Order: sequence, then C-alpha cells, then structure tokens
Amino acid sequence: MKSNFIDKVKIEKAVIEDADALATLRTIAMQESLEAVGRFCPNRARERFLANFNPKNTKKLIIEGTLAGFYVLAEHPVHLLLDHLYIHPVFQGMNIGSFIMHKVIEIAEESGKEITLGALKKSKSNNFYLSHGFIKTHEGEFDNYYIYKIVK
Repeated sequence: MKSNFIDKVKIEKAVIEDADALATLRTIAMQESLEAVGRFCPNRARERFLANFNPKNTKKLIIEGTLAGFYVLAEHPVHLLLDHLYIHPVFQGMNIGSFIMHKVIEIAEESGKEITLGALKKSKSNNFYLSHGFIKTHEGEFDNYYIYKIVK
C-alpha cells in the first residue's frame, strides 16, 4: 500500500497563492518537533515561513488532489540548500520523504553541488537525513546542520 502513494505523488511548482496552505502544512508538520524543544508557536511558525516564501524554489507534493507536502531547494553558488521538506502527518511513514530525497540528491549530483540543511535538534528528521547519507557538520542553539557531499 505504501508504494501506491509514491506512484500517485505529483510534483508541481508552487505559486504565490500557495503561501498560506504551505505555511499551514509546515506548522502542522513541525508541531511535534517544535513542542519537543519548547518552541511551538503556530503564529511564529507561519510568519517565519511566509516572510521568506519564494515560490520559485518551492515544489508541492500533490496526492489525488491533496497537498501532501512540499520542499524548498534553493541554489547557491557552491551548494544547494534544502530549506524545507515537510510531509503532512497523514502521509508520513509512506516513503514519500525518501522518494523526494532521492530526487533532491539526483538534482545535486547533476549540478555537482553539495546539499546543506538544518533540522531541529529533537526532530525525527535528524535520523531521516542521516539515513539518507547526510553528515552532521555542527549544532546551533536549536538546530543540527548537515551536508550531503557529492562524489566528484
């Protein structure tokens, strides 16, 4: 059953009108992780996303007409920044995140650029990134930072 959802995932470019729905999804997806570090504030989570939302770098994950997740991959001169990767809790555990991560890694390999990202310290996403070949580089007050090195 899980693989059936991967076959149904459509990746679409985001548009400016998607901002509110994406901010809502992000808040829902991050709630558990933000609560774990004592920083869950729905308004702040939404505002932080909306203040920096750039549809140019954002891809929506649509399953049967439903917004199931999204990711933001920004290109910088020497690396790619995976700024966001969120799957709605209803769709978590169905390998959708891994499916998208493999696509992001393919993009990085084609560009020859490493991927960097940050994840909340107590988030389950830390294990997810490690399991996909990311290496922890350092820690901040609330986040762990990772890199995916491209073999050239």
